[in-house]
Amino acid sequence: MRVKAVFMRKLLPVIAGGILLCHARAAVLPVIPGDSARGARIFESEQCVRCHAVNGRGGRIGLDLGRSVNRGYTPAQLASAMWNHAPVMFGAIKAAGIQTPKLSPENAADLFAFFYSARFFDKPGQAATGKTAFEERRCGVCHGITDSRAEGAPAVAKWESLADPVLLVQQMWNHSFRMRQAFARHNIEWQILTTDQLADILSYLRSLPETANLTARFSNTSGQGGDRIFHDKGCANCHVGQLALENRLHNMTLTEIAVDMWNHAPRMAQTPPTLTPEEMRQLLSFLWMRQFVYPGGNISAGKQVFQERHCADCHVSGKHGAPQLPGQARKYSEVAIIGALWHHGPQMLRRMKEAGIAWPRFANAQEVADLIAYLNSVQ
Repeated sequence: MRVKAVFMRKLLPVIAGGILLCHARAAVLPVIPGDSARGARIFESEQCVRCHAVNGRGGRIGLDLGRSVNRGYTPAQLASAMWNHAPVMFGAIKAAGIQTPKLSPENAADLFAFFYSARFFDKPGQAATGKTAFEERRCGVCHGITDSRAEGAPAVAKWESLADPVLLVQQMWNHSFRMRQAFARHNIEWQILTTDQLADILSYLRSLPETANLTARFSNTSGQGGDRIFHDKGCANCHVGQLALENRLHNMTLTEIAVDMWNHAPRMAQTPPTLTPEEMRQLLSFLWMRQFVYPGGNISAGKQVFQERHCADCHVSGKHGAPQLPGQARKYSEVAIIGALWHHGPQMLRRMKEAGIAWPRFANAQEVADLIAYLNSVQ
């Protein structure tokens, strides 16, 4: 897909820290890595594309999965939407003679990364405003479109970060110290950015013919090395108490994170630690994806959902061949729920119809998060 649009300003909640870092290993589920490139291949190979489109590319029977979701798009929302529409989807799949996809949690994570990547770049931005901001913020003093104008600054056409939001955060952070020195040599004040300004600038830069070859890509890692990076790079020395990231980086988009880190750079007492792309991906996956993929759920509310949606009617009594829930001695997540739906959903739907039981539906994505919190609390 061509990158022709701006980061959505309020796409979805991102870095948060409803957890304390010292409790992270024990309190939080491991992140299942997701990659948008793999997700795109799964979308094709599992024939999702025959019914669904992503930003206009694909079938027209189902919803366009790139345009129909709102800005609070999370795996929990994807899981609730898939679950609620499962009877219709299974019927359409059977009528079209398509084999029902068998998705693993890893497949579900890849699909989410693909949908998220499409959603991240699809909204038209203000390219004209961005062009003005690019000059007013003095970016063009050093960065030419096809060449370096000063200080050895890379040309815009070479900015791979225009296609990868994690790389954008990493490069803005790493280059902030050198750019601060370059600004001083040119007697230019540090240019504070707003999220809207950066979004418009990115929209302008992505609209250029010189950047038309870039393809949107989003991926996260397991984040297992993020805790170590957070401490080894010295982040943990400052980000405690009122400066703790769980309080300061709540519900921010990746564009907002990039702006916040950029604006914060001059206030650091020493040279900011540099991060490789993989280190930044690990760090963001540790701090961000845990809360993003596994949003906080209310255990008591989840128990109520389990009862009111009549899950207990089959999954506690063992009726109709349903497995015992809770009690599987394993942790659940949104992507695990999606995988289970595609593995067992058709059989579950058939048995429920035979028993005269209505398919349960979730009122919202939070109910999915609450239900998962309940299931994981009683393993």
